[in-house]
Amino acid sequence: MYIDGVFSGGGIKGFALIGAYQAIEQRGFRFKRLAGTSAGSIIASFIIAGYTSKEIIDLMDEIDLKMFLDKRKSLLSLPFTEWISLYWNLGLYRGVKLEEWLITKLKNKGISTFADIPPGSLRVIASDLTNGRLIVLPDDLTLYGINPASFSVARAIRMSCSLPYFFEPVKLATSTGVNIVVDGGVLSNFPIWLFYHSKKPNKKTRPVLGIKLSSSERDRTKKKITNAIDMYGALFETMKEAHDSRHISSRHEKDIVFLPVEDIITTEFELDEQKKLALIELGCSRTNSFLKTWTY
Repeated sequence: MYIDGVFSGGGIKGFALIGAYQAIEQRGFRFKRLAGTSAGSIIASFIIAGYTSKEIIDLMDEIDLKMFLDKRKSLLSLPFTEWISLYWNLGLYRGVKLEEWLITKLKNKGISTFADIPPGSLRVIASDLTNGRLIVLPDDLTLYGINPASFSVARAIRMSCSLPYFFEPVKLATSTGVNIVVDGGVLSNFPIWLFYHSKKPNKKTRPVLGIKLSSSERDRTKKKITNAIDMYGALFETMKEAHDSRHISSRHEKDIVFLPVEDIITTEFELDEQKKLALIELGCSRTNSFLKTWTY
């Protein structure tokens, strides 16, 4: 049976999304269209490319996650050098290694640009800081005078994964200037709204299944804010979650698998094998339990 799917962002927590995909495959569901943000956009692109859950697990087994932490080379080795680099380059790591890896793995399945996949089958979210707007890729590339069909899928995924200050933003050059683009999670970490009609919010083309890397609204613990640092963290989390929360009403919640992975740090690139496997198993078991009673 064909369904549409949405995978949320969450950095390293995204290993749980692989487990969720494994359970979905086992139940005989196949995706017609997919949307995702950040880590969710990586998994979504691999699925559209034709990778099975086992192949994605194998891909992740063969890499050292720390390879994606590609700092710029500096002639100086002073303690504050990286902070100077952060100031000018807007990120601790370049993000080039991630994009190169994506290019290779997608090309292995015959995919380079959006022209290589069915129209509308993959949409990912990024945030344009220059113009202060959310971007749906590849659709919104026309706003920049860019042909969506000729745009690199790997570049779009990298844009969606450019966590502010961690990875350098992607500079999207157009005839009118350079636009600074960062992680889509800043504005929409779970774009389930893409598959519902704006005028008829209950209407959808086919069943929609969402996989969200967090607890449900009612199970989520309230933020404790006692100082400025707490407030900054709560502020950033609210920016990521508030937009999407408006679309996760009680009638949509029945189509969402919530994976409680809050104890894992988004940027924990030194995740050991035991934690990776635990995340995959969590995603698989939770999704399996959900699908047993899913009334689509």
